[in-house]
Amino acid sequence: MTPLPSVDALAADAIALLARLVAFDTTSRDSNLALIAFVEDRLRALGVTAIRVPNADGSKANLYATLGPASAGGVVLSGHTDVVPVDGQPWTSDPFTLTERDGRLYGRGTCDMKGFLALALAGAPVFAEPDRLTRPIHLAFSYDEEVGCLGAPAMIAEIARTLPRPAAVIVGEPTNMEVVHGHKGITSYYVTVTGHEAHSSLTHLGLSANMAAIGLMHSLTMIAARLEDEAAPHSPFMPPHATLTIGQMQGGTAVNILARQCTFVFDLRCPPGTDPDTILAPFLEETRILDAAMKARFPDAGVAVVRRSRTPAFAPEPDGEAERIARRLAGDNGPPRVVPYAAEAGQFQEAGFSTVICGPGSIEQAHQPNEYVERVQMERGAAFMLRLAEMLAGTR
Repeated sequence: MTPLPSVDALAADAIALLARLVAFDTTSRDSNLALIAFVEDRLRALGVTAIRVPNADGSKANLYATLGPASAGGVVLSGHTDVVPVDGQPWTSDPFTLTERDGRLYGRGTCDMKGFLALALAGAPVFAEPDRLTRPIHLAFSYDEEVGCLGAPAMIAEIARTLPRPAAVIVGEPTNMEVVHGHKGITSYYVTVTGHEAHSSLTHLGLSANMAAIGLMHSLTMIAARLEDEAAPHSPFMPPHATLTIGQMQGGTAVNILARQCTFVFDLRCPPGTDPDTILAPFLEETRILDAAMKARFPDAGVAVVRRSRTPAFAPEPDGEAERIARRLAGDNGPPRVVPYAAEAGQFQEAGFSTVICGPGSIEQAHQPNEYVERVQMERGAAFMLRLAEMLAGTR
């Protein structure tokens, strides 16, 4: 068996791989298949067969693979392959070309979260070496996390059905290589209000979708204010309460036409133990009443509400095995930590897996122009991967 590489050597390999991964434009609106094929080729060269879990039309895919023996008690390294758009952002370098300046590695997805994927792939030759591991490492790479954690559930179901039970799942969202054991859940909805067009001076002959939608949006702002007022005094989250925001809205064709259609999208982010359905029940009842009233005036009018996504919250696990493992690997003896964003950790936990979040980079750099991960974070991540190999070889 060959000796383990040094931290510096593994970090250098990971940064070279990060450059390759950043070069794939995997913005969520586009396909991720070129990146998935690249990963498959890397693993195939190591004698590892990866399994795709595609979306309905085959334009995107999750991928999972096992390195080491097919036995229980392994560790899943999970991350998403998609990134957010760069449209309209004032980047000072090409977002799809890795650029290093002053110890920072710039590029879209460097911290969120291709840095973690690069570290896992850099470790793959070590993990896949025959007879090195006594328990396996499973890679699990998803699509469409950034638009509602839409891809991972199908892959998680297959992992639960086909793989020997792992001891822990480590989701590599950016946490500065510190262990996080909780996040809020997110539920999002599309609301479409359809009115009846008429001249804007003849309001009795038409029905403005915009005016009706404003009333509904006002109701949501009232819910948001109530949630803030009812914040739990000792919540570990910041902000401490469930939050509700309207992220997009569009409506109308001209200033002097009663708008035929108005659409808006909102999201509700709830701490563990808070039920989004209970919070939204009065609003959804209001939309049903409004829909009936609009249809009574104009049969083609009304309100349609469609749930866009629902990602469960991730709750701290008492004596969680994943947290114990990740703290050991990261050398983290700090206080318990939670984050306000949603991730796929809640989905793994919901499927019954002990789960934790730990990855390179800071969420404060995610989704920004000039997104970056610090080189030192990649070095800490490399040390984490080498300790993981030692742990699953039974030498730590």
